Amino acid sequence: MNDTIAAISTPFGEGAIALLRLSGSRAAEIAGVIFLGRRPVADLSPRVQHYGAVFDGGRKLDDVLLTVFRAPHSYTGEDVVEIACHGGVLVTRRILEALLQNGARSAEPGEFTQRAYLHHKMDLTQAEAVMDLISAQTDLALRAASEQLEGRLGERIRALRESLIELLAHVEAYIDFPDEDIDPATGEALLAKLDAARAEIETLLATADRGKVLREGVRTVIYGAPNVGKSSLLNLLLGHERAIVSARPGTTRDVIEETINLRGLPIRLIDTAGVRESEDEIEREGMKRTQQELARADLALHIFDASQPPAAVANGAAALTVLNKTDLGEHPGWGAVEAVRISCLQGQGIEALAEAIVARVAGGVATHRDWSLAINARHADCLRRARTFAEASRGALTSGLSPEFVAEELRATLDAVGEVVGKADSEEILGKIFSTFCIGK
Repeated sequence: MNDTIAAISTPFGEGAIALLRLSGSRAAEIAGVIFLGRRPVADLSPRVQHYGAVFDGGRKLDDVLLTVFRAPHSYTGEDVVEIACHGGVLVTRRILEALLQNGARSAEPGEFTQRAYLHHKMDLTQAEAVMDLISAQTDLALRAASEQLEGRLGERIRALRESLIELLAHVEAYIDFPDEDIDPATGEALLAKLDAARAEIETLLATADRGKVLREGVRTVIYGAPNVGKSSLLNLLLGHERAIVSARPGTTRDVIEETINLRGLPIRLIDTAGVRESEDEIEREGMKRTQQELARADLALHIFDASQPPAAVANGAAALTVLNKTDLGEHPGWGAVEAVRISCLQGQGIEALAEAIVARVAGGVATHRDWSLAINARHADCLRRARTFAEASRGALTSGLSPEFVAEELRATLDAVGEVVGKADSEEILGKIFSTFCIGK
């Protein structure tokens, strides 16, 4: 925290503009060594871009725009300097090297955002939302991340903590005055408050599946016998030719994966090798990978040729039967089978298939209102532990146990809830969270 850190904050590669960032008490001093403008960096007006050039010793590296942000009015809460230069790989690297040679330290992944958290510029849910915002693949995921970055989840967690603190204060009052038993009326009031807190925990936990979908996408495996149109369906959903399509069976030997935006949901489409008996070693390996993908799938699209007699149909919430080649006519045996009927050749039934996928994944149309709050795996782990402690607290209260037992479980509940926003953080938790960030963020 005493070091001044530096990093390239734009993605690696060539571009029109690149951005380098410095943060720490010596940010202006270090930038001032390499920057030459109309005034020294220490005297520049904050939050205004200033034109100048950067030098490595006596050698000019580039013309740049430099912006100063004074603590605490910056992203990290420290003094921050940002340098916008031309976006070549070599020039940005040379500028970074000049900053490091003059006293800055190379930033660790996520260290800028970690400092923002440690300087109370955001809570942990907001810090995690920064990465969600960067990796969002759909408008729905983007808006959910934006609302979390604005503090919506944090507000819910803080309100939950306040209710638990109030509840714990009532219980500890009886501990301080042991001669006063908890009378029935007061006990009922405490139970009502505890049940309200438990209900809020359950409401938040119910959004965990949404969070997994928005952050990781829905692993959707397209499988079936050879030559039923699996690769054709992949290409049609993608809107371009991604997989080779041939009348010859067994064309697809390996797994092909692409992501599409379907009604705001990221759907990870996985085209697989056709399943059949084969003596071909490579084709058998492809079918082995098909089975591995099916075992990991969130949703499986089981594709059949509608013009052929029915085969065994997969059942279950994670499987969706799709009859392709309806343009060739449908075999009578399919009449009673619940399925989505499409024709990849004619492009028919694709909207119905999209609606069926969304229905399976989201229980209907996914709207921003319903998906704007979506906790991640870490939040869910904290809240599950909080639920366990809250239930134990309720059991102690209804069993007439000493208030000390009730208070102990309530404190554990409060600590678990607090971990969501960072009220009970540890170096291990912070390291795990920020290690997933990219360098420069």
